[in-house]
Amino acid sequence: MQISNAMAERMNAQVSNELGASNQYLQIASYFDGEGLFKLAKFFYDQAEEEREHAMKFVHYLMDVGAALGIAAIPATKTEIGTAENAFVMSLGWEQEVTAQINAMMDLAIQEKDYASQAFLQWFVTEQVEEVSTMENMLQIVRRSGEKNILMVEAYLTHSE
Repeated sequence: MQISNAMAERMNAQVSNELGASNQYLQIASYFDGEGLFKLAKFFYDQAEEEREHAMKFVHYLMDVGAALGIAAIPATKTEIGTAENAFVMSLGWEQEVTAQINAMMDLAIQEKDYASQAFLQWFVTEQVEEVSTMENMLQIVRRSGEKNILMVEAYLTHSE
């Protein structure tokens, strides 16, 4: 195996974290779909797929470095979404949590002088800047429009495609 056991354990945990995020975004997408807010639903369906792709990047990297895959249990999603603002507050929190997880893996890679993992993780470091920024911006837009004017967010998403 080309990476340490500690790094393999963290990356395996991250596979589960990414799949859990995918499931949560799917749950949020279905909330918006059920509310007839199809652009917001699409935004979160796309986020769900992106998180699954992130999990697969970790899976392939683990396979490339000869580590075993061990997907941990994935917690159930939060089903009480309630409002668009709440959906984006939750999403921003998850993205900040994932950022901390990626940074902890990068810290370990640096500590272990694991240059291959550092190179692999750098993509995620950059990606998390985008993910957090996107959720912060969307939360700001939702707060400005207010729940009563949520159709303005739908229009915003239509015009930003």
